[in-house]
Amino acid sequence: MKSKLLQLLILFILGVTPVAAQPNLLQQKALTETNPEMAGISEERLGKIDKMLSEAVEEDQIPGVVALIARNGNIVYHKAFGTSDANGQKLHRNDIFRIASQTKAITATAVMILWEEGKFKLDDPISKYIPEFKDAQILTGFKEEDSSFTSKAAKNEITIRHLLTHTSGLGYGMIDGDPRIKKIYQKAGITELFTTENISIGDMVKNLAKLPLHHEPGEKYTYSVGLDVLGYFIEIISGQPFDQFLRERIFEPLEMHDTWFYLPENKSERLVNVQENKDGKWQNYSATFYDVDYPVKGEKKFFSGGAGLSSTAKDYAAFLQMYLNNGELNGKRILSRTTVKSIMADQVGDLWGGENKFYGLAFGVITQKGQDKGGEGSIGTFDWGGYFNTQYFADPEENIIGILLKQTQGPVNDETSWKFRRMVMASIDDLRLNME
Repeated sequence: MKSKLLQLLILFILGVTPVAAQPNLLQQKALTETNPEMAGISEERLGKIDKMLSEAVEEDQIPGVVALIARNGNIVYHKAFGTSDANGQKLHRNDIFRIASQTKAITATAVMILWEEGKFKLDDPISKYIPEFKDAQILTGFKEEDSSFTSKAAKNEITIRHLLTHTSGLGYGMIDGDPRIKKIYQKAGITELFTTENISIGDMVKNLAKLPLHHEPGEKYTYSVGLDVLGYFIEIISGQPFDQFLRERIFEPLEMHDTWFYLPENKSERLVNVQENKDGKWQNYSATFYDVDYPVKGEKKFFSGGAGLSSTAKDYAAFLQMYLNNGELNGKRILSRTTVKSIMADQVGDLWGGENKFYGLAFGVITQKGQDKGGEGSIGTFDWGGYFNTQYFADPEENIIGILLKQTQGPVNDETSWKFRRMVMASIDDLRLNME
C-alpha cells in the first residue's frame, strides 16, 4: 500500500495522471505544456513528426497545418507549419479552423448532458419534441425532370438515438451519396452545413421533417443531418439558444474560449483561409454552394449542430481530454463516468459495416481487430474528422490525444493524416508503473 501511495505522489509531483488511477483520486488540471520526456514521449520521434509535416508543406501536399499531441493531461507537442492563406500569411498554432463535422461530438455531448438530467429517453421518438417528424415517409420514387418524389409511410418513428447514430434515415443534402436526396433537399431549400443567410436551425429542421427518408429508421447507417436536428432539439429541451447552451455548459467550463459558431470581431483575424490546389499552386477557395467566410460574416443565425463550429487545436484537446478523464476537466464535471461508458459503447452493431471500428453515440471507436491491425491506437481509441480536412483521435489506454488541423478543399495529395496518427503512437516511450 505504501508503495502505491509513493508512486501516486511521484506522478502527482511530475504532473502526470497515472493510467490506472481512479479519475477522482487526482483532480485533472487544465491542459498545460510539459517536457515530452516527462509524459513518456520521445523527443527524438517528435522530431520525425516535425520533418514529416515540414516536408508535406514544402512539397505542396498541404498549405499549412497545426498539430497537437497531449499525453497524461499535458501538451507535449503543439506546432504550426506553413501558411494560413494564399498570400503567404504565416500560420500560428492558436489560429482558428472550421472544424465542421468535429462539431458533431460536441452536439452529442450536449444531448447527453440533458439526458443525464432526466429530460428524455434516448429511445423517445423525436416527434414527441418536434411534432413535424410524426409521420415520417420513405422515398419510393423520383422524377428527374422536376425533383418530385413519391413515398410511403415509415413503420417506425425516428428516435433520439437514431439521430445520434446516423441511423434515422435522414440524408445530408449537398454532400449526400444519393443524388435523388441531394436534389430533393436542394429543391426544398434545406441548409445542412453552413450559411451566411438569415436562416434559423429551427426553421430548417421543420422543413426537413417534410422530406422523405433514405430508409426505415434504425435499419441502416446513413451519415446525415441528424445532429442538426438535435441542435434544435437542445434548444427545445433547454429553453436556450443552442450556441448559448454550448457556451454555458461545455465551452466555458472547459475553458474553450476560441470555439464559436460565429467568431467575435476580436478573433476573426485568426480564422485560417480555406485553400485549394489549382495547377500546382495553393489558392484561397472560392464560394460554391456555401460561403467559406460563414464564421465571420452574414446573418450569423444558423447554429449547425453537425458542422458549424470553428475552434483551435488546444480548445479541442480540452474537449477530448475531458472524455479521457471520464467526463471531467479542471474540476468541472461535464458528464458522468457511466455516461461516457455508454457513449463509447457499440450503438449500431453491424450497421456501420466495419470490423476495425464501431460507432458509439458520438465517435468512431477502435475494436480489438482495429488495434491489432496497427497504427490506429489501442482498443477504445475514439476519433472523427471534418469536411475541411481536420482530424483527431484520443486513446484512453495510453491517455494520448492527437489533433491535426488543416483547411483544404478539392483533390489533395495529402498523407499527413495517417502518417501523423501512426507516428504519434510510435512516439510513446515510457515504462508503465505497476499499480496493481
